[in-house]
Amino acid sequence: MGEQKVTTLGFFDQNAMVTAIRDTYLAFSERRDALALSNPGTVDNIAREVQKEVFLKNYMFTGLRADLTKPFSISPVFHVSHAFAMGSQEGLAPYTFATLYGTPKVFLQGNIDNEGQFSGRANYRWTDAFVTKTNAQIAPGVGQAMFQLDNDYTGKDFTASLKSLNPSFLEGGLTGIYIASYLQAVTPSLALGLEMMWQRAAVNTGPETATSYVAKYKGSDWIASAQLQAQGAINTSYWRRLTEKVEVGADLSLQFQPGMGGRGGLLGARKEATTTLGAKYDFRQSTFRAQVDSAGRLSCLLEKRVLPYVQLTFAGELDQFKQQAKVGLAVSVEAPNEELMEQQEKAALSSAPPPPF
Repeated sequence: MGEQKVTTLGFFDQNAMVTAIRDTYLAFSERRDALALSNPGTVDNIAREVQKEVFLKNYMFTGLRADLTKPFSISPVFHVSHAFAMGSQEGLAPYTFATLYGTPKVFLQGNIDNEGQFSGRANYRWTDAFVTKTNAQIAPGVGQAMFQLDNDYTGKDFTASLKSLNPSFLEGGLTGIYIASYLQAVTPSLALGLEMMWQRAAVNTGPETATSYVAKYKGSDWIASAQLQAQGAINTSYWRRLTEKVEVGADLSLQFQPGMGGRGGLLGARKEATTTLGAKYDFRQSTFRAQVDSAGRLSCLLEKRVLPYVQLTFAGELDQFKQQAKVGLAVSVEAPNEELMEQQEKAALSSAPPPPF
């Protein structure tokens, strides 16, 4: 038995084809390592610096808000919060209770409001490179549930992701939305990738597929990205750091719709474009964001920390074409104790990885 095993291993070691494949792979890996490529991020965050850092999309709100957060532990992270809202035009519930728990391997978060709507996230880091993320939403009524499952693998110079939205095979076939994406760094500055989508609403309907292509180029103090979607839409963004505390961004979204008279292709399509410009200023105790777009909307948001654990936020938007204005005011209060403050100082010096948010 031992001789047979040695003979089998010797076959793979001495086989010319296996040796050629191994040598080719090793040579390719050496040249790849010599390029000193870094991880380019994910396709979902191809324009993160503009969309999530400079622009106001993730920060804008209307009405009055009050958030009270009570942390109980820093390592592991555990806190609960109470959120109150009034006069919101984004559909925020009057009251929401939330809790969060996080370790280097596990991240758990849950929210429930006064109307019984529940949303929860559960992430797990299997290894330093592989993370599984789940997101579930349940609301009163029929057809108000949603489940999402993500798997992200972060390599040295690439990221591969597989996402599914409401996956199911209980109807006798596969239904739901499935998205696979891959982003590869090809030079220290340039990254290329693609995203493929497959969806089917029901078993008695045919599946639909779409493919998008993305590119990202990173300079010393600027980043440019572009995305070509299957429907012909083109999204481009540009981010630049002017100073240590000032960032600016620009985004152009071009949509193509079928033209009149049966004319097809991009030449016969009706084009709709939206351009957005934004800036972010970081001060010692505050952050100011402002943006303007070609649709006539001017928005601004100011976050001001008036005390170490008290923050005020003011948001405003003026629509020139529709002659409408929106205003929001929020106060956020944290209530830690002295023991937690000492834990926070120790956690800042620790080299442990953060929770898999």
